[in-house]
Amino acid sequence: MRHIQRGQASRPAGPPSGGVPPQHGYDDGYGDGRYGDGQPYGDARDEVFEPRTPRQDPYGRSQGYDSGYNTGQVYGQPQGGGNGNGGPGGGPQRAPRPAPNWRKRIKWGAITLVSVLVVTSVATYFWADSKLKREVDLSKVIERPEGGAGTNYLIVGSDSREGMSAEEKKKLHTGSAEGKRTDSMMILHVADDGGNTMISLPRDSNVTIPSFKGAESGKLYPNTGRQTKLNAAYAEDGPELLVRTVEYNTGLKIDHYAEIGFGGFAKIVDAVGGVELDIPKGFKDKKSGADFEAGKQTLNGEQALAFVRTRYALPGSDLDRTKNQQKFLAALANQAATPGTVLNPFKLYPTMGAGLDTLIVDKDMGITDVASMFWAMKGVTGGDGASMNMPIAGSAGGNLLWDKAKVKQLVKELNNDEKVTVSGN
Repeated sequence: MRHIQRGQASRPAGPPSGGVPPQHGYDDGYGDGRYGDGQPYGDARDEVFEPRTPRQDPYGRSQGYDSGYNTGQVYGQPQGGGNGNGGPGGGPQRAPRPAPNWRKRIKWGAITLVSVLVVTSVATYFWADSKLKREVDLSKVIERPEGGAGTNYLIVGSDSREGMSAEEKKKLHTGSAEGKRTDSMMILHVADDGGNTMISLPRDSNVTIPSFKGAESGKLYPNTGRQTKLNAAYAEDGPELLVRTVEYNTGLKIDHYAEIGFGGFAKIVDAVGGVELDIPKGFKDKKSGADFEAGKQTLNGEQALAFVRTRYALPGSDLDRTKNQQKFLAALANQAATPGTVLNPFKLYPTMGAGLDTLIVDKDMGITDVASMFWAMKGVTGGDGASMNMPIAGSAGGNLLWDKAKVKQLVKELNNDEKVTVSGN
C-alpha cells in the first residue's frame, strides 16, 4: 500500500485569501479538521491510506469521497462530472417520480363531474319550481268525471297584458283592455304508452254552463241550461269555471291547468332565438299586426304572437287560427328542445325564466309536470302523436256546434289510451 507523507501535523483553519487550500490529508467530509473519532489530523493514521465507508446522502445513497472542502466534487472524477448517484456536479438527485395512475385520475374526474351535474340539476329544479305561479285550485271544481289512463292538460293562452308597458302593448298590437280572456284553449292528452294527442277547443265553441261553485265566493250556482261561447266561462269565473265547463261538455277529466299571457309567450320565442316556420300562404292582418309572405322564415316574439292571434285574415277564421296555434307550438317545442338550447345555459335559463315568470298553473302541478307537458307537445309532431280540432257538426248564431257522437268516441279513446281514430275539422 502506498505511503503518503504529510507536511504538517495540523490543517490550516481556512484557505488563504483568493486561493485554493493545500491538500494535507483526507477529510471525513465534515470540514472541522478532525477525523470522525475526534482525533486531529497528523496522527499515525495519516501515514497510511485506509479506505473508509463512503458518506451517505439523506436518501441512503453513496456520494463517494470528497476533498473535505464541500465543493461537491466526487473524488477521482473531473470537476462538474456525475457519479451516477447524483445530479450535475455530484449533487444529490431526487427519487424518480412514479408514473401517474390514470385509472385513479379518471375515476375521481368522473366522480367530480357527476357531483357537479347532480348539484347543478338539483339547484335548477328548485329554482324553476319556485318560479311557478300556482294560482288555480282545481279542488274547487265540483262534480268531476272519473279519470282515465294518461294525463290531461288544459293549456290556455290568455290575452293578459299584466306586466307589459305601454310601449310593449303598442309593439305587440295587444290593445290595452283590462282583465284577461282566453285567446286559445287546447287539451293535451299525454298517454302512458306514447300516442300523445293535442285537441284545440275553438273559443267560439257552443257550450252549456253547468252548475259550479264560485272560485272566490264559494257560492253554488245551479245549472240553468244557459248556452254560450266557451271563452265566456273563463271571463265569468276564471280558470276553475273553464275547467268545470270543459269537463261537463266533454266528459274528460282535466288533471292539470297551465296558462300563459301575451307577454310571456313573446319572451319565450325571443329567448330561444326565434322559431323557424314554413308558412304555405302569405297573409296580412291589421288587428294582430301580421304581415307574412309564403315560405320558410324565422319568427321573433312579436311576429309569433301576431301569427297565433290572427283570425280575420284567414278563410276558416277561428278553426284555421287553432291550426296555426298548434303548428307554431309544436315548432316552438322542437326549437326549445334542441341541444343548442338545452345544453347552453345562456339560452336555457333565459328561456325557462321567460316562460316560468308568466306561467300560471294549478296548485298540484310541479316542475316535472311542466316538463312532461312540454315534451308531449314536442312529441305530437314527432310521428307518435296527433293534433286536431274538436269535431264540429255545424254552427248556430255564430257559435260552433260540436259533433257529440264524435266527441264521445274521442273521449273514450283518450280515457283508454287507444289510438285516436276520430278526425277533427
